[in-house]
Amino acid sequence: MWNKVAVVGAGLIKFGELFDQSYEQMAAGAFKAASEAVDFGFDPSLVDAAFVATQRGTLWGQEGVGGNTVPSAIGLSGIPCTRIENACPSGSDAFRVGAMAVASGVHDVVLVIGVEKMRDKSTEEGLLARAAAGHPIYTRGETAPVLFAPFATRHMHEFGTTREMLAHVAVKNHHNGALDPYAHFQDEITVEQVLESPPVCHPLHLLDCCPQTDGAAAAILVPAERAAEFTDKPVYVGGFGVATDHPYLHEKSTFVGLPATVAASQRAYEMAGLGPSDVDMAEVHDCFTITEILDIEDLGFVEKGKGGQAVLDGETQLGGRIPINTSGGLLAKGHPIGATVVAQLTECWWQLREEAGERQVAIRNGIALQHNVGGRGSGVSVVNILTRPVT
Repeated sequence: MWNKVAVVGAGLIKFGELFDQSYEQMAAGAFKAASEAVDFGFDPSLVDAAFVATQRGTLWGQEGVGGNTVPSAIGLSGIPCTRIENACPSGSDAFRVGAMAVASGVHDVVLVIGVEKMRDKSTEEGLLARAAAGHPIYTRGETAPVLFAPFATRHMHEFGTTREMLAHVAVKNHHNGALDPYAHFQDEITVEQVLESPPVCHPLHLLDCCPQTDGAAAAILVPAERAAEFTDKPVYVGGFGVATDHPYLHEKSTFVGLPATVAASQRAYEMAGLGPSDVDMAEVHDCFTITEILDIEDLGFVEKGKGGQAVLDGETQLGGRIPINTSGGLLAKGHPIGATVVAQLTECWWQLREEAGERQVAIRNGIALQHNVGGRGSGVSVVNILTRPVT
C-alpha cells in the first residue's frame, strides 16, 4: 500500500449542533470543502465511486439512508456508493476500503465521506444506547462512560495515574480546539474546571467526556501516479491496520490497554515500514480523557503506564515531542461518529501540508497517524498512516 494512493483533497464543515442543516446538506458541504481544497481544481464528475461512513442505520434505524442518498445530495447520482458502518471507526474503515479500491485499480477517483446527525434526538431517546446494545444482562445499565471508567480506575491503581493527569488531556485538547475554526467547542478550560465539573461515572466527570455532535467531512483519493494532475503537495496513504477484541467487559484480558489498538497499529506500522518514533503527529480517539492516555501507550508513543505523566510533562502538546489531537480531538472538536475519522484525516492532511495555521506542528519525517477505537466494549480499532515527501 505504501504510497500507491494519494489524498488530493480533504475538508469538513464546522462541527456543532447543526439543527439548521439536514443530513444531506451537511454531506454536500463537506464534499464542497474537499473539492475546493484540491490545488489545481476538481471536477466532481471525475468521482467514480463513493464510500459513506455513517452510523445512521444503527442510531436512527434508517438503514437505507446514507449510501443511496448521499450521491444525489452532492450531485453525483448514478455512481457506485457503499455505506460503511463499523462503530466509531466507521470513517477509518471507509477510508481504508476507499484506499484499497483505488490501489486495486477497481476505481480511479474515490470520494470518502463521513456524515452524522447526533443532536436531532435527545439522549433520553436512547440514541447511543441502541448502538451499544448487547446481551440484556451483561450490558444492563451500561453507557459509554461506564465502559471506559474501569480502564481509568485500573490505570490509576496500577500506575498511579491521577485525575489531574486526565484533566490535563481535556485542557490540552480544548486549547487546540480553541485554535480550530471547525471545532464544536472553542473555549479554553482549566484543570480546576475539569475536576469540578459534574461527575458522570467515577473517575470521569463531564469535561472528561466528548460531546455528541453533528458534522460531515470528506476526502478525495486517486492513484499516486495521477496525483500531479491535482496537486504539487501530495499526501499518500502509507498503511493501515484493523483489529478486533472481545465485546464484553468480563471477557477483557486487560483494563490498562486496548488490545485492538495495539494489533491495528502494529499492522499499520508493518505495512508502512515504520514505527512509532517516525510519527510527527497523531489524531487519536479521545472519547474520554483516559482513552487518549491508553491510546498513546497502545500506539507505542510512550511506555505503558507513562501516558498520564507524558501529558503532564507537555509531550503531547502542539510543541511537544509527539503532538496529539492538534484539532482539539473528540473532546473539543466533537464526535459525529461517521464524520469523526474523516475529519481526523483532514487534520493530518493539513498538518502534513503545513496548512494548519496556529495549530501547525513541526513536520520532520512527513508521517501522520490517525486512530479510532469503538464498538461494543471497544471491540474494533482502525489505524491509518499518511505520508508526504520531505525535502
